[in-house]
Amino acid sequence: MESTQRREPWNKGKLIGQKPPLKPKDIWAIRIHLQNAHHVRDLALFNLAIDSKLRGCDLVNLRVRDITHGNQILPRAMVVQRKTQRPVQFELTEPTRLAVAAWLERAHLRPEQYLFPSRIASSPHVSTRQYARIVHHWVAAIGLDSTIYGTHTMRRTKATLIYKRTENLRAVQLLLGHRKLGSTVRYLGIEVDDALEISEQTEI
Repeated sequence: MESTQRREPWNKGKLIGQKPPLKPKDIWAIRIHLQNAHHVRDLALFNLAIDSKLRGCDLVNLRVRDITHGNQILPRAMVVQRKTQRPVQFELTEPTRLAVAAWLERAHLRPEQYLFPSRIASSPHVSTRQYARIVHHWVAAIGLDSTIYGTHTMRRTKATLIYKRTENLRAVQLLLGHRKLGSTVRYLGIEVDDALEISEQTEI
């Protein structure tokens, strides 16, 4: 006998799909907020998240030696992605290097230590769950709806800006470490965005 009781959809009341990237004005608003609040660690984490385009699991697993050589912060670094086991390179812009240098000076971290150690004794570094909560705090602090954004927002932001400025999908594919170009197209939501832009420019 078929049950007449209806199950509530798992996604009821939840936003699903791709997390939107931040706009340039949002990036600067968060940076200014973190600078004014003297949140040295969070500023380094935010800048590095935007520049590196790494998944949350790879970002929180970074060690000091991954992005430094001696006392210098590297302008480029390379890590092996945990999900794909493929290496991916990323740049550290000057604002990011300055923010990371300030954090290293504050935290007195050694090369073998995690770049963002956890404040919880049972965890060696900030967990992906903690990172997700931190991201929600960042976006809420500048008046954005924190339920719309997430850790993939950080990964998508610079990649999306690069594509919009260059339309070079292959470059974005390499920067994100995707195996297939189709994955990059889906990840950036390019087809949908392009269709919307055409629609917006079409007057009836």
